[in-house]
Amino acid sequence: MNAPAAAHHLLPEFHPQPVPQALLDALAARFGAQCSTALAVREQHGRDEGSIQAPPPAAVVFAENTQDVADAIRLAGAHGVPVIPYGAGSSLEGHLLAVQGGISIDVGRMNRVLSVNADDLTVTVQPGITRKQLNEAIKDTGLFFPIDPGADASIGGMAATRASGTNAVRYGTMRENVLALEAVTASGEVIHTGTRAKKSAAGYDLTRLLVGSEGTLGIMTEITVRLYPLPEAVSAAICSFPSIEAAVRTVIQTIQLGVPIARVELIDANTVRMVNAHSKLTLREEPMLLMEFHGTPAGVQEQAETVQELAGEQGGNAFEWATTPEERTRLWTARHNAYFAAVQSRPGCRAISTDTCVPISRLADCLLDSVAEADASGIPYFLVGHVGDGNFHFGYLIDPNDAQEREKAEALNHQLVARALRLGGTCTGEHGVGIHKMGFLLDETGAGAVEMMRAIKRALDPQNILNPGKIFAL
Repeated sequence: MNAPAAAHHLLPEFHPQPVPQALLDALAARFGAQCSTALAVREQHGRDEGSIQAPPPAAVVFAENTQDVADAIRLAGAHGVPVIPYGAGSSLEGHLLAVQGGISIDVGRMNRVLSVNADDLTVTVQPGITRKQLNEAIKDTGLFFPIDPGADASIGGMAATRASGTNAVRYGTMRENVLALEAVTASGEVIHTGTRAKKSAAGYDLTRLLVGSEGTLGIMTEITVRLYPLPEAVSAAICSFPSIEAAVRTVIQTIQLGVPIARVELIDANTVRMVNAHSKLTLREEPMLLMEFHGTPAGVQEQAETVQELAGEQGGNAFEWATTPEERTRLWTARHNAYFAAVQSRPGCRAISTDTCVPISRLADCLLDSVAEADASGIPYFLVGHVGDGNFHFGYLIDPNDAQEREKAEALNHQLVARALRLGGTCTGEHGVGIHKMGFLLDETGAGAVEMMRAIKRALDPQNILNPGKIFAL
C-alpha cells in the first residue's frame, strides 16, 4: 500500500468556541419552544451519516419561516457565533458538524410546497421538504422531480451540496435543476437569485454560486427547481456479469452510443451479498447493473434491446425485467438500502464513505485498480456507482475504536481520490467537500482557485459565521 495521505489531507483538530450565555438567552426570548439546548437534541444535530465526530452545537433553533432564519443569523452574528444549517442529517462528509461551535438552524419544519407552475415545469418549495415529500405532493400533476441521491434528503440540503444520484445520467444534477433561490446572508439580509425563466444573462449567476456552497455563503429558504413529465413508459432491469470490468465496459459502450438510459447503477458482488442478507432477496451474487429506461413504449423497448445486446457481448446474463411499479420499487429499494445493508453486515462499525467521478472512458481503469487495493487491504467495503456518469462510491467499514483500521481506510480513500484526479476526474462527484475532502480540493483546483473561493467567502461572510470550517480553512 502507498504511503498515507499528506498532512494537508488529515482531518483538522476541532476547537469549538463557547457560546455566550447572552446569545442563548436572546434565542430563548425570541424563539421560546422553537429553541432547544437539551443534550439529546443537540447531539442529534451534531452528527450525520459519516464517521467524523465533533462536539454538538450549543443550541438548536427550529425555524418555521424565512424570518426565523434571518433573526437567528442576526442574533448569532451580533455575538460572532457560527450558525450551521440542518436539513435531514443525511450528509456524509461532516457538513453539519459544529466544528467551531455555534448553533444549528433546523429547517425541517419549513417543508411546504409554495407554488406549482405546471405549465412552466417548475415548483417552488421550502428547503426542509424532502424529495419523496415533494414527489408525493405533485403526483397529480403528471410531473416529477428526478434528482435522487438515494437518501430521502431535503431539497435544501441537496441544493447546498449540489447533489445528483441515480438519475443524473439523464436528468443532470442540482446544478442544472435549481432555477432560483431565496436565501439569508451572513448579515441576516434576505436576497433572491434567479427567476423561473429557462435562461438569463443578467449579472453574476448567484444561484449557481450558492448551489454547492454547503451553507458557507447563505442559508436557502426558498428553492425553485425544474420538473419533468412522468415518462409514458418505464422499464427496469438487472443484469449480472462475470466481472466488474465486463459490467463497466457495457456502461461505457451504452453511453458512447448515445442510448438515453435514465439510470444505470453498478453493485459489486460483495455488496450484492450484503443487500441479499439485508433485504431478504435472492439476487445472483455477481457484479450487477441495475438499469432503468424512460420514454415511449417503443423507445423504451429499443433502448432495452440495445443495452441487452451490448451486455451479452460482455458476458452479461440473467436479465430480470421489472415493468410494474411494485417490481421496480423492489429493485431500487434494494439499491438505496445498500449503505444500510453494508453497515449492518458488520455490527458496531462506521462507514468511511467516499466518492469520486472520472471521465467515462477512464471509469474501468479507476474502478479496477481501486477494487484491487481495497481487496488487498483486508478492510471490509461496499461498492456502488452511478456509473452512467462516471461516479462511484466506496464505503470502508471500520471499527470506530480501531485507529489502525481508520488509518488504513483513510489511506485507501487518499489513493482512490489521487487516482481519480490523475485520470482527469474530481475528488467528489456528489457528496461534497465538507470536512473530509478539504485537502483534496486543493489538489484538484490548485491554490489560486481555492484562494479565490476564500476571497468570495470573506467578502460575503466577513465574520466567518456561516458553517465555518467546511470546504476550506480561512
